[in-house]
Amino acid sequence: MLRVCHLISGDLWAGAEVMACHLLKQLRALRNIDLTVIVLNEGRLAMELRAAGLSVQVVDESRHSFLQIANAIRKILAQHPPDILHAHRYKENFIAFLISRFYPNVCLIATQHGLPETHDHSVSWSGRLKSKVNFFLLSRFFQKVVAVSGDIRTFLVDNFGFCAAHVAVIHNGIEVPRAVSGKAEDDSFIIGSSGRLFPVKDYPLMIHIAQDLANVGEIRFVLAGDGPERGALEKAIGESCLAERFVLKGHLEDMDSFYQGLDLYLNTSVHEGIPMTILEAMAWGLPVVAPNVGGIPEVIKDGVEGFLLPNRDPGRFAEKCRQLQGDAGLRERMGRAARNKVQSAFSAGAMAQKYEQIYRDLAADASNPRSVLRETEASVEQRR
Repeated sequence: MLRVCHLISGDLWAGAEVMACHLLKQLRALRNIDLTVIVLNEGRLAMELRAAGLSVQVVDESRHSFLQIANAIRKILAQHPPDILHAHRYKENFIAFLISRFYPNVCLIATQHGLPETHDHSVSWSGRLKSKVNFFLLSRFFQKVVAVSGDIRTFLVDNFGFCAAHVAVIHNGIEVPRAVSGKAEDDSFIIGSSGRLFPVKDYPLMIHIAQDLANVGEIRFVLAGDGPERGALEKAIGESCLAERFVLKGHLEDMDSFYQGLDLYLNTSVHEGIPMTILEAMAWGLPVVAPNVGGIPEVIKDGVEGFLLPNRDPGRFAEKCRQLQGDAGLRERMGRAARNKVQSAFSAGAMAQKYEQIYRDLAADASNPRSVLRETEASVEQRR
């Protein structure tokens, strides 16, 4: 029986948590895997996993220091040390590294869900330092790093000296809804987006797109999510005289109903890995308009499942939205292609099978000293 422990913060319900939830549910159904989940915060992730029948242990990071958290997790794992310790973000990566000093036989794996948001000048020097230390640990002490997109893998290899063989690519996957009922007929054409209200999502661009479409009376915009940018977005919406046609929904529990109420999904991010919200929208049969950045081109083929824009010109985005608004046949074809794409290439089951194979390969290598030696020698040679 292969013992696998996942370590994840769980303070948010964002892309990493949604992906981990889908993955863990699927891994639970696989044979010969003894699965442990440690979450650093009570929240929706812990609740969803418990509801799925998984055993979840919470080490509350709000009540303990970093070292106390690491020690508490070490004690949890002492009775049944895992073969594989799988971490999901930089804090969890640091903890996994410290714990591995006590359990030298454990194999470390991390999922890199996105790139550090250091493009924003407001990011502190300490935040940039944490990012560099994180990548140093991942490249030197973790047996495998999984990038959720080929774009992220290239970034790690080209900018942080990761050995190419050290980084695998496994695209995110979701549980595809069995049936798509479609939006209720009315006079409004609804363009929607969803995500954390953070600078990397660039929702001001969405407001500029709405301004360019202000003369098209039947078009409305909705944005689901919460975060520190909400106040600035509310102010910009008011100053742009868009209060009648641009609604901030805030945090929503029922995202299925949100997607079912849309005609078109819009993404405006500066960078993305493999965005779960785009996959979810596509699974609900929605065409997508998005920038040609990060891992998005690995999901959407321009002109097939939606449109990809080469720059951040709001006029170009508005043009594509208007094109889809005026052509119901095009919307239907792209929406059908989008759903088929997710079903064939981005299912949670396929994602879990690929992770399981990596776990078993790592466990096999760990039991074969010659294999480990060859991998170490190859890594050193490549870095030269």
